[in-house]
Amino acid sequence: MLNRESPVKGIIKSLGLVFGDIGTSPIYTITVVFLLTKPNQANVMGVLSLIAWTMTILVTVEYAWLAMSLGKKGEGGTIVLKEILVPLLKKARKVSIITLLSFIGISLLIGDGVITPAISILSAVEGSLLIPGFEKMSQGALILIAGVIAIMLFSFQRRGTEKVAWTFGPIMVIWFLCLSISGVISIIHAPYVIKAINPYYAFKFLMENGISGFFILSEVFLCATGGEALYADMGHLGRKPIVRAWYFVFFALLLNYLGQGAFLIEHPHAKSTLFEMILHQSSALYVPFLILSILATVIASQAMISGMFSIVYQGITTHIMPMFKIEFTSTELRSQIYIGLVNWFLLISVLMVIYIFRESHRLAAAYGLAVTGTMTITGIMMTGIFHLRKKNHLAVISLLVTFIDIVYLFSNSYKIPNGGYWSIIIGAVPFMIIMIYISGQKMLYGNLKTIPLEKFLERYTLAYTTKNKIEGTALFFLKDPKEIPPFMIRSMFINKILYENNILVTIIKRDDPFGVTGFFKEDLGNGLKIFEIQCGYMEFPDIDDVLKEAGIEENSIFYGLEDIATGNIIWKIFSIIKRLNPTFVQFYKLPSHKLHGVMTRVEM
Repeated sequence: MLNRESPVKGIIKSLGLVFGDIGTSPIYTITVVFLLTKPNQANVMGVLSLIAWTMTILVTVEYAWLAMSLGKKGEGGTIVLKEILVPLLKKARKVSIITLLSFIGISLLIGDGVITPAISILSAVEGSLLIPGFEKMSQGALILIAGVIAIMLFSFQRRGTEKVAWTFGPIMVIWFLCLSISGVISIIHAPYVIKAINPYYAFKFLMENGISGFFILSEVFLCATGGEALYADMGHLGRKPIVRAWYFVFFALLLNYLGQGAFLIEHPHAKSTLFEMILHQSSALYVPFLILSILATVIASQAMISGMFSIVYQGITTHIMPMFKIEFTSTELRSQIYIGLVNWFLLISVLMVIYIFRESHRLAAAYGLAVTGTMTITGIMMTGIFHLRKKNHLAVISLLVTFIDIVYLFSNSYKIPNGGYWSIIIGAVPFMIIMIYISGQKMLYGNLKTIPLEKFLERYTLAYTTKNKIEGTALFFLKDPKEIPPFMIRSMFINKILYENNILVTIIKRDDPFGVTGFFKEDLGNGLKIFEIQCGYMEFPDIDDVLKEAGIEENSIFYGLEDIATGNIIWKIFSIIKRLNPTFVQFYKLPSHKLHGVMTRVEM
């Protein structure tokens, strides 16, 4: 992906679109860590050291260095890693395992993604309790405010974010500058906290705290949530702007965490460390900072929502998810899409999570489990790719990082009974949809009595030379022109609908993300041609325009519909999924007055 923007513009845009989640983690990370341990100097130094090295290893090394070197045509993400790794594998069993892991990774990302806006918005709103006169605001009122903000955010999605996207970056620049400056001011009062950069303090903390220190890692990990966005959003912005922006973000976060540590050592009874630190430094600037923090959490949530849309869209284009209705909200930015079903599923899930957990520190006790799972799966895939490409030095580093991912994963396992099961339950929904949809499609096409092209051509040639033909052109949309589906047999030979010109149209997804081309292939016989449309896997082609450019003026468009008859509960769910989602031709918005759906009954 060519990026002709100036480095500064690229960095500012990255700050707004990529770093919202990890950028708002200072609001709650230190606070929830010290709910599990005493805020004495030794513990603070140990936790600060763990935070510094967690960000270094899990974000800088795993994502900014290793993962982002494995893009495919400029794109990144779990599906892309699968697309890179699968061709390198020789055994079908290994392919199946990696494919399953990628499905789990996608689902976990969606599961924990629901908690991101909930914890970010709720923790920022809770900062209003420190404003004079608002101290006695009930938790119910805070939940209501957070819920209203979430509803407004999700309701806005259909209009698109293009109109306000340009403001995200500058707001996040101000946010990170505020984090840096406030951190430096606190460090001045206790400059010895800078020594926490030494990993000695992290090891000392873990050795002295034993099993409790191991489980504290699960809360320390919150400083790295959102790190996976660096790789997932690489296709939108390019590698260089994101990596450059991360250096700025890393030092801003590090300075703020060190500053919070310094403040906590001097004020061990602080309950909401970041907000109390700001209030202590300047009461006059506290309310503007609170407003800024709420804006930052909204931006973080927006980035997560856009990311979820992109994940689902990748799933649709790679045929692992059903064809949900998609709307493009920008004429310029391909990444700006809206998927209504996904949007409202996320909103309902976010509101449910806010209502159930009620407080941000309780949400933190459930947050991070799924992200560690996603990071572990990323590590496993990266190690496999580096090993099979004979880049052994990178494979060894990736293996070490994966081991650390696994340590954090086991540390987070204690969150399962404390609410972590919600991210698994929410993630189970897309996982079940993926598995049922893939299995159902395989079973469906296996049960459809297709006939080979050669046999079809024999019947077609006979019919074309002996039967009356309708003037004009008919299009038949097929998955594979070598296998003719029942709806064509029914329409041409049983219903005797045979046009003078018959064109078999297929849509092929290419390995590269963007670009659309359409062209005629060989003639199969009198009045029978194949027209192939090739498009990038992130492309949403305007089929009607492609056909017109090729000079095709069709009279009718035929496509197949399946009436699934089954007593199996799994296939009944699959049948419901198929009915609730648009058909192939509806998905690509072909002219409705020309469409003719031909029903085929299928026993499953």
